[in-house]
Amino acid sequence: MKRIIHISCLVILFLSFASLNTNAQDALNNYLVQAAENNPGLKARFNEYMAALEQAPQVGSLPDPQVAFGYSIQPVETRHGPMEFKISANQMFPWFGTLKARENTAVQQAKAKYEVFEESKSALFNEVRSTYYSLYFNEKALQIIQENLDILQRYQRMAAIKVEAGMVSAVDQYRLEMETGDLENQLALLKDQQVFLQVQFHELLNSQEQRPISLPQSLWETEVGLSKTAIRDSILQQNHQLLQLDLQQEALRFKQQVAEKSGKPSFNIGMDYTIIGKGENQMAGTDAFMFPMVGITIPLYRNKYKAMVQQVAYEATANSHQKQNTSNKLEILFEKAWKDYRDALRRKELYRSQVQLAENSLHVLETEYSSSSRNFEELLRMDRKLLNYALELEKAKADQQAAISVIHALMGN
Repeated sequence: MKRIIHISCLVILFLSFASLNTNAQDALNNYLVQAAENNPGLKARFNEYMAALEQAPQVGSLPDPQVAFGYSIQPVETRHGPMEFKISANQMFPWFGTLKARENTAVQQAKAKYEVFEESKSALFNEVRSTYYSLYFNEKALQIIQENLDILQRYQRMAAIKVEAGMVSAVDQYRLEMETGDLENQLALLKDQQVFLQVQFHELLNSQEQRPISLPQSLWETEVGLSKTAIRDSILQQNHQLLQLDLQQEALRFKQQVAEKSGKPSFNIGMDYTIIGKGENQMAGTDAFMFPMVGITIPLYRNKYKAMVQQVAYEATANSHQKQNTSNKLEILFEKAWKDYRDALRRKELYRSQVQLAENSLHVLETEYSSSSRNFEELLRMDRKLLNYALELEKAKADQQAAISVIHALMGN
């Protein structure tokens, strides 16, 4: 019966921790949503994308028609009477397909701007997550050091009793005071660091209200969930920097069509409408003459158009090299993130074991010191080791999630 109750308690405890982690992850997701809605840098990238969308209707339209009105100050006499005024209108038409090629270029450039926006969002989310994990570690470090200070105070009371009884030297008290001073200084530094991280976090969210940040009691320990090869393939297919360069390459393909078509003739269609007034022969004066006109623009200076085509060709080659260079850099970033992730996993398992061993050793040393006043130096050394192992364990947890965050950002998430 007792065993069943014990197991039930463990299950309830596990579910409560799982609920806390779920709530903490929900809190982080809410912060990500807040950052996406409020961050001014991300808003700037989005408005640049919206501005680029407005380019397509502009370049895909015909030039504005030209309308002219002419009035004869000194009417020119004709056989039918004096010319009083003239109205002319004409419309320029570029070579077939030019407008569509310009529109396609603008559309692809707008799509590339959208990928810039998505890349900025991935980078922002990674920064928010990384700062959140730093806040968690800093908060846990404050708790661990404060707990260690409480332990040292207990040791000080124990040492004071032994010094009064003449069992140990006053050096034990001095050493404890020195150790306490070091930890208090470290605690003060961490408090200042916590203020800085909180300000940084609120600035990323562009939060007007400096509300307390919801942090978990224990950081979740999720893993990547994909193989290294699958992650690398995902980065090459979904990374927004690479997608942006692909879209820019497509835009350059249409831009080359525009450059080639610019060297083709363009056409001008128009009409003149002339009003004839009353002449000396007393004609009606309502006669009008209409002259349809057709013009053509001949691109004679071929060097200009050849240079336009060659310029686009160089830009396309540069874009191709830029994509290869970006792929290489992403490969390096991924390898580093994967190394950090694997290292965090190893450190987490190591320090979890080290903490347990240090706790057991410290318990034995405390018993020996309280009963026989032996191994005081070893007691302090083991206490320091336990403190470092506990901090390193929490650091490994935070580093693991930070590395996963970088990997997700490289994958375009």
